[in-house]
Amino acid sequence: MNITIVSVGKLKEKYLKMGIDEYAKRLGAYAKIDLIEVADEKAPESLSDADMEIVKKKEADRILAKIGADAYVIALAIEGKMKTSEELAAGLGSLMTYGRSKVVFVIGGSLGLHNEVLKRADELLSFSKMTFPHQLMKLVLLEQVYRGFRIMRGEPYHK
Repeated sequence: MNITIVSVGKLKEKYLKMGIDEYAKRLGAYAKIDLIEVADEKAPESLSDADMEIVKKKEADRILAKIGADAYVIALAIEGKMKTSEELAAGLGSLMTYGRSKVVFVIGGSLGLHNEVLKRADELLSFSKMTFPHQLMKLVLLEQVYRGFRIMRGEPYHK
């Protein structure tokens, strides 16, 4: 399986980068992992709704340019479906069973994802009703995908 994570913004925090690198390395035993960062759109702290839409659209164009037509896209969105780790594992297993070997997870920037990205997504996934920094979500997502592969294979790790 080929798993790509497309995220908005450059990761700067060393502690998060270390965790992400560790889980990407662990996942390498199960799947080909590709981490793609697209530039976030620079914007002032306070934006009008129209300006927010412009920023999200520019980021969406960058995200969509990184997604192939044959990819199964899972966008992280607060309005998405919450799943248990076992349900995520089963979903990934089902994708592999039915030949969907290219899975792209999308993590938006601080303003979230534009509707064009949400429409392109085959699935919307939520980790919580809470809001988290998008950089932290990359680490959490990688850990959960790793956990999912361990669950699928019946290997120890998940408790």
